[in-house]
Amino acid sequence: MSYKSDIEIAREAQKRPIQEIGSKLGIPSEHLLPYGHDKAKVSQDFINSVQKDDDGKLILVTAINPTPAGEGKTTTTVGLGDGLNRIGKKAAICIREASLGPCFGMKGGAAGGGYAQVVPMEEMNLHFTGDFHAITSAHNLLAAMIDNHIYWGNALEIDERRVAWRRVMDMNDRALRDIVTSLGGVSNGFPRQTGFDITVASEVMAILCLATDLDDLQNRLGDIIVAYRRDKTPIYCRDIKADGAMTVLLKDAMQPNLVQTLENNPAFVHGGPFANIAHGCNSVMATTTALKIADYVVTEAGFGADLGAEKFMNIKCRKAGLAPSVVVVVATIRAMKMNGGVAKSDLGDENVDAVIQGCPNLGRHIENVKSFGVPVVVAINHFVTDTDAEVKAVQGYVSDMGSEAILCKHWEKGSEGTLDLAERIAEIADSEIGNFAPLYNDEMSLLGKIETIAKRIYRADEVLADAKIRNQLKEWETAGYGNLPVCMAKTQYSFTTDPNRRGAPTGHSVPVREVRLSAGAGFIVVICGEIMTMPGLPSKPASESIMLNETGQIEGLF
Repeated sequence: MSYKSDIEIAREAQKRPIQEIGSKLGIPSEHLLPYGHDKAKVSQDFINSVQKDDDGKLILVTAINPTPAGEGKTTTTVGLGDGLNRIGKKAAICIREASLGPCFGMKGGAAGGGYAQVVPMEEMNLHFTGDFHAITSAHNLLAAMIDNHIYWGNALEIDERRVAWRRVMDMNDRALRDIVTSLGGVSNGFPRQTGFDITVASEVMAILCLATDLDDLQNRLGDIIVAYRRDKTPIYCRDIKADGAMTVLLKDAMQPNLVQTLENNPAFVHGGPFANIAHGCNSVMATTTALKIADYVVTEAGFGADLGAEKFMNIKCRKAGLAPSVVVVVATIRAMKMNGGVAKSDLGDENVDAVIQGCPNLGRHIENVKSFGVPVVVAINHFVTDTDAEVKAVQGYVSDMGSEAILCKHWEKGSEGTLDLAERIAEIADSEIGNFAPLYNDEMSLLGKIETIAKRIYRADEVLADAKIRNQLKEWETAGYGNLPVCMAKTQYSFTTDPNRRGAPTGHSVPVREVRLSAGAGFIVVICGEIMTMPGLPSKPASESIMLNETGQIEGLF
């Protein structure tokens, strides 16, 4: 049996005017700033007007470690949001915007799939409302102003060897990881070694996603440490006098974007930090606004629960005063089999033993999420090749761990396929049985926070950090940054730093290659193993198949 592609389904969507979608959440049309007919930004004035309202229930969707078999976290987020609305709840979803880098690299899109999608799919996966371009421009304005300051006399006495601010672009381009700039003579400035990161790894992206209003945004931008003097004292963005202009560039990007699901339910799509190299959550502005105007808010955190959910709990919830009522961990039978050692080409064959052997990866994530004091439900994202025996094997395993696994068919059936999940999630959220708390307190040392995550989440035996890194952490503590949370940059494919080690490994070490202070965002980035902050394209990038067809429609997004 053949199925329609995601983009074919999206093209057939019966979209409603965005004002009608906003009215479902009580947003007056005059507070929607439209980008065409099917997407709009929500005005800051409206956001300010609802701040005294009560909050709805926050539901986090996370997943097992991603595999080539596919998990469907965003698809499940959309399906659950639609399911809650179908059973009569006032629900909204909050997801991140798609980065062009992975869209043209491996993913081909990031708006859900099947009959659980957010639309307009093509625009969301491309330029959307321009937020990422604004973030890229603001980031690179600061970079230009730093080099310009040095060129015109360097009154701040910046040590050119210690410029910490790199440039960014929203594309996977390994050639830009390490470069030399300002070659060509005196008029081009002073040559130095630097590089590019991908926009979603930018501290400006993290700041936009954690800021609560424009004043907070400018203060955080001003706090960015851009360089150091020869005596190692820091130089801030506000010293360069770039924070005001950067805020101007980000003024519109700060306002959350409202779109709709295929079933015409409201969806906020805003911000997009990567979870393997940043904190991996949609914006605080979008989440907190949704909580004020919806009874249930379904949001997601990037990649597996060892990255996105951990950072959601320890960074976003800590900084924004949020607490999830219940967490959904997404898994697939196919991914369980792959964790159990089955090759991708053989995933269509029934193999209950391999499913059972692969379940410890799921079990590890369940244990980890429960350690934050929140109830956990597993959503089995159904594939047509799944057998009843394989599904029952996973449900039995999850039951033995004190949770429950619910089969979901939202990819095929939309909200009809998530009714059981929606009913159970609403029941748990309304019971208020959670006792959420972050994994560590602010007063713990920075190295202690890193070790806590490595040992309790990754199940590592030790953290390998040389004297230079340990001394750097101590210097930041002395400078007053010891109370910040840590943001682990690590491969998404494994609990270890080796992307090829699937399952639930123990007895491993976590090597820390580098630490970076994101003083504006308010966390320490801990780069582990071989993870890159500027990804490269795969041997056959998705962009090779993305094109316009003879009727002018986009082909190749999926």
